[in-house]
Amino acid sequence: MEIGAILLVLALALLVALFIAQPFLERRVVKLVSAEDQQLSSLLAERDRLITALQELDFDHTLGKIPTEDYPAMRVELLQHAAAVLRQLDEAAPTGKTGDAADRVEAAVAARRADAAIAKKALGAEDEDDEIEARIAARRATRKEKTAGFCSKCGKPLMKSDKFCPSCGKPI
Repeated sequence: MEIGAILLVLALALLVALFIAQPFLERRVVKLVSAEDQQLSSLLAERDRLITALQELDFDHTLGKIPTEDYPAMRVELLQHAAAVLRQLDEAAPTGKTGDAADRVEAAVAARRADAAIAKKALGAEDEDDEIEARIAARRATRKEKTAGFCSKCGKPLMKSDKFCPSCGKPI
């Protein structure tokens, strides 16, 4: 091998080594987040979490998942916690908003509920649900036979009028 080829390979190896080592040789300036910014961010996240929890609690109560006797206590507890977070937010970063914190939380929950209703209407979810329900009803009306269970041998569905499994032929 010639000396020129050896020097070219060494130069190429040196360039690859420098390229790989570049992140280790750079000095990066790490921007630290101040404690106030971090606290403000965590309070905003907690406020959003609590408003969502209140909205879900109301929805679950409407569906009957939450007992009526437990609902008021759970809602008051979440509302008090959200109001405390709003007070802390006002102390950390004054927004100039006045009024009771609990009323502001209620207004935020109502605004989210209204936004969800508008979005649902915009997507036409109710029309889609009605269409699906109509298709299910039509399908049920066209079915004349009811299922009688499943085959003990192959597990395929059986109809009441079947004397043998349509899949494996086992007598029923």
